[in-house]
Amino acid sequence: MPFWYQPTLWWTWFLFPLSLLMRGINAVRYFCYRNKWLKSYQSTLPVVVVGNISVGGNGKTPFVISLCEILIEEGYKPGVISRGYGGKSLHYPLLVESSTTGKEAGDEPVLIHKRLNIPVVVDPVRANAAAYLADHCDVDVIITDDGLQHYALQRDIEIVVVDGKRRYGNQHIMPMGPLREPLSRLKTVDYIINNGEVHHDEFTMLLTPSDCKRVDGELAVLSDTNVNACAAIGYPRRFFDTLKTQNFTLNKQVSFADHHAYTENDFKQFESTRPLIMTEKDAVKCTAFAQQNWWYLPIDGNLPRSFIQPFLEQLKQIKESKC
Repeated sequence: MPFWYQPTLWWTWFLFPLSLLMRGINAVRYFCYRNKWLKSYQSTLPVVVVGNISVGGNGKTPFVISLCEILIEEGYKPGVISRGYGGKSLHYPLLVESSTTGKEAGDEPVLIHKRLNIPVVVDPVRANAAAYLADHCDVDVIITDDGLQHYALQRDIEIVVVDGKRRYGNQHIMPMGPLREPLSRLKTVDYIINNGEVHHDEFTMLLTPSDCKRVDGELAVLSDTNVNACAAIGYPRRFFDTLKTQNFTLNKQVSFADHHAYTENDFKQFESTRPLIMTEKDAVKCTAFAQQNWWYLPIDGNLPRSFIQPFLEQLKQIKESKC
């Protein structure tokens, strides 16, 4: 909602009772799980939750990919679990394979598996996904893409990713603002990762674009800088701005709802002769009907050593304590 990222407007106070209700529900859930009044699953493997306290795209998936790459370099065997937003499978838990589509698993799990070729399990109940991953896959640490508020799954490390520019908007709880939980929740997490901007006492992740790649998988180089663009992510403007910093001129840019299930009809509005650039998350849903002049822009997250070193040390201690 655009008004979430503006100074508080007078009419939004009519939403305050609903925000107060949501805050109360979240507080009761958190209290009950923390005091073990509600049942939760504890894995024998270390569980690292990567989430946020606000709605919208904050850069969690690039962070998860980068974190897994670091773990692999350090000799770990990470696996990822996800809710699978935008996907619907005939059965759960769903182990993502090379033939799994975005319609089945959701775009982010397919993207992560394609990038890393590691076990990725999807289940609306993340605790079930974690149990399946631990019992059936060769992994020694579980990374959950989103799920900070999924307290039915116990976690050993909590990492919150924050949008560096939009931050917390008007700092109100939904629906009055973008927050899922109050800002005080940040005092209980292990790490805050700030995406794209430097803020005091927070680690900074910088996103680095790579060369565009063809959606259909063919190897080629995009030489035309006058393009069309589309994005179905939580914050499309960030993607369009990134394209501009890469010296692309955007002839037409179209935003779709986050996790939008693309069809061929969605692309009839674009000129067929002009290159079309989309996000990598969008591309995994369009390979079946991709045209030769459709491209995607891979994005890599660069994590600071000031975060990596203490995180690896903490993870090592947790793993040893669970052995």
